[in-house]
Amino acid sequence: MKFCDMPYQRIDFAEAKKELNALMEEFKQAEDAEAQFEVHKKYYKLTDKVSTQITLASIRHTLDTTDEFYEKEQAYYDEKVPEYSNLLIEYQKQLYHSPYRKELEKKIGPVAFKNMELAFESVNETVIPLMQEENALTTEYEKLLASAKIEWNGEILNLSLLGPYLKSKDPKVRREACEKQNEFYLSIADKLDEIYDKLVKNRTEQAKLLGFDTYTELAYRRMQRNSYGQEQVEALRRQVKEYWVPFSESLYEKRKRRLNLEHLYFSDEQVYGPEGNPQPSGSPEEILAQGQKMYCELSEETKEFFDFMMENQLLDVFGRKSKAVGGYMTYLPDYHAPFVFANFNGTSGDVDVITHECGHAFQGYLSAKDPIREHADIGMETAEIHSMSMEFFTEPWYGLFFEGKTADDYKEMHLEDAALFIPYGCMVDEFQHRIYDNPELTPDERKAVWKELEQIYKPHQDYGALAFYAKGCYWQRQHHIYSYPFYYIDYVIAQLCAFEYKNKMDEDYKEAWQSYLKLCRLSASDYFENLLKAAGIRSPFEEGCMKEIVDKLKKKIN
Repeated sequence: MKFCDMPYQRIDFAEAKKELNALMEEFKQAEDAEAQFEVHKKYYKLTDKVSTQITLASIRHTLDTTDEFYEKEQAYYDEKVPEYSNLLIEYQKQLYHSPYRKELEKKIGPVAFKNMELAFESVNETVIPLMQEENALTTEYEKLLASAKIEWNGEILNLSLLGPYLKSKDPKVRREACEKQNEFYLSIADKLDEIYDKLVKNRTEQAKLLGFDTYTELAYRRMQRNSYGQEQVEALRRQVKEYWVPFSESLYEKRKRRLNLEHLYFSDEQVYGPEGNPQPSGSPEEILAQGQKMYCELSEETKEFFDFMMENQLLDVFGRKSKAVGGYMTYLPDYHAPFVFANFNGTSGDVDVITHECGHAFQGYLSAKDPIREHADIGMETAEIHSMSMEFFTEPWYGLFFEGKTADDYKEMHLEDAALFIPYGCMVDEFQHRIYDNPELTPDERKAVWKELEQIYKPHQDYGALAFYAKGCYWQRQHHIYSYPFYYIDYVIAQLCAFEYKNKMDEDYKEAWQSYLKLCRLSASDYFENLLKAAGIRSPFEEGCMKEIVDKLKKKIN
């Protein structure tokens, strides 16, 4: 079914509760594991229906943040979903404590039951009002960013549409665009402080009510980190400081020389060379068409997937002033349909959408064929491997989007940018650990923490006259910090795994692709490290893995 034809009906949670209670009673009366699993299939059907309608409302709200109907629907779900989530926990407790647990575990998998344990510790009815408030605050933040109206040469632009000017080959243009962006963030600075302060206090209170010392402990459970913890993450960050930061600083120095600059300011960092960043040669419509050609040639599986996406209008990627900022992939279970949201703006980022977000969507499309819904409940570090690796697997087709030498420039820039991301991703993660372990910090003290971490992870950083950023506020434009706390290290872990795939495909592309397909199909059927082992790639937590990746990247980039 085409996305525009998918009917929306607000979920009546009183009815959903009645249906769930009936399922729990039926589950309780079931006389063996098979009978209980049949009830569990009905549970899948109910949760799919609810999830589909919630997701439809969310997508349509982000497609047009000025649409009053879907704005109200989003507010409704912000309030109701925490209560509903708590109801699901009650059902899961029955499943978890079933007398036929061993037989059910063989069908659903041990990871699902471990995730249930984490969920039981992560929510109860006492924190529902706080979860509702948290949802409202994150929606307020997203809407605040979407409200940007930036005057540019007689036009009014939002943050996404300003993007191309931030990466202009003309230093004056990109500096002016940075100044305009800086002015907008300064105009909402107090509101940004207020929202984040409320979020930190809210999440800390949730953690205390659930018996944790800090929100950090609760966040790890909500992120379903079921096979590794803070010690492994801290060790990974230490290795990044030791091996990666010097490497990335050398790349910034190389970029400065390539741009023929005496000094590299923040406004220059995102620009690859004196001719600017490689720009895709086609219109948005042509980029989609070339994407279809690429996936048609890549494999039978990707051809089937992208044809499905195009036929059912499941990519809304054209920039519009009323759209939310950013990009994402989500999933509509009733239709077995991934959905990709983005804001094309004429930069190479448009091609990134066709590779990155479609990497997520491809895995979602494959996992739709798995009858065990819990297998789709992927940890974010695994999910991001699918997307970041697809960026590398599509390298042979970059020439479809860029003309001549520009395709090679894009390939080099993409690899360089991926490498430069690692320290920043770790900085975001360490910042959040520091903030939630010290929730009493004032807004100014939080900014001081960010400035301190910049000196460790990005010591070259110089914002010049951009007052908002210079005060230690750059993190406030990183919406994950507000809306998806502790998510960002998953990007780092996944990028390191994607580099492993890059190394494998340079040696044997076909073998690497088969490994990637296997990882996608495994979905969340096993723990993270076991998934990597089954697919034949190393864990980034493994001793020596980080240094080896850096050494190989140095050779590739040089």
